[in-house]
Amino acid sequence: MAAKKSLNFEKALAELEQLVAEMENSELSLEDSLKRFEKGIALTTECQQALQKAELKVTELVEKSGRILEKNFELDD
Repeated sequence: MAAKKSLNFEKALAELEQLVAEMENSELSLEDSLKRFEKGIALTTECQQALQKAELKVTELVEKSGRILEKNFELDD
């Protein structure tokens, strides 16, 4: 089941990248741009939730091992 969720994350991320490229490289109507933007926001939220769940799972696994080595995740800017 974890593989399916990972695949969904990868699929959502790829779709988000495609939407961004379309918006950057084409002359869309305002309506089409707004539709793509709305879809992009939904995909971003989906990806963020998947990453938060993964972070929580990693923390749980580390705690179960008896060695708490938790470190804050650093994001690249």
